[in-house]
Amino acid sequence: TMVICEKTLEQVVIPDSVTSIGDYAFDGCTGLTSITIPDSVTTIGNSAFSSCKGLTSVTIGNSVTTIGECAFSYCDGLTSVTIPDSVTTIGDSAFISCNSLTGIWVDAENPAYCSDAYGVLYNKDKSVLVCIPGGVTGNYTVPEGVVIVGEDAICNSQKLTGITFPSTLNAIEEYSFINCS
Repeated sequence: TMVICEKTLEQVVIPDSVTSIGDYAFDGCTGLTSITIPDSVTTIGNSAFSSCKGLTSVTIGNSVTTIGECAFSYCDGLTSVTIPDSVTTIGDSAFISCNSLTGIWVDAENPAYCSDAYGVLYNKDKSVLVCIPGGVTGNYTVPEGVVIVGEDAICNSQKLTGITFPSTLNAIEEYSFINCS
């Protein structure tokens, strides 16, 4: 089900009876400033919060297992995200064009993902670079052991000025460096 948002909508309370946030549910709710996803929710759909440019704070409940493609894309105000240990799937471009996002922090007990000291998102064994947040500035060195740079992992980065890849790198997937001004 699609939710039509007024630009002035600032707050939404998602009740504990909700188990899934559908595709495009809050897409374009530019006035929305914060959202708390309750523990009852297991799935955040594709583009569920895309283009919520005013969104600065997201709390993801401890039962969410899936964050869909482009789920939080183009959320220019979002500064930090914490991924709970329950999340096992993060879709491509989930955090694309979040230009203020300085870190994606993953619970240490998460079986599928981890983050480094800079808030850069990797798969658990750090063989795949999933996402360098758009707010990361300066130069970044990808650690040895990374084999793949995932699709859209770095694209639309406006603040990253340099990147160094390890000798272990074998593949850079599609769209990784699009619009890296």
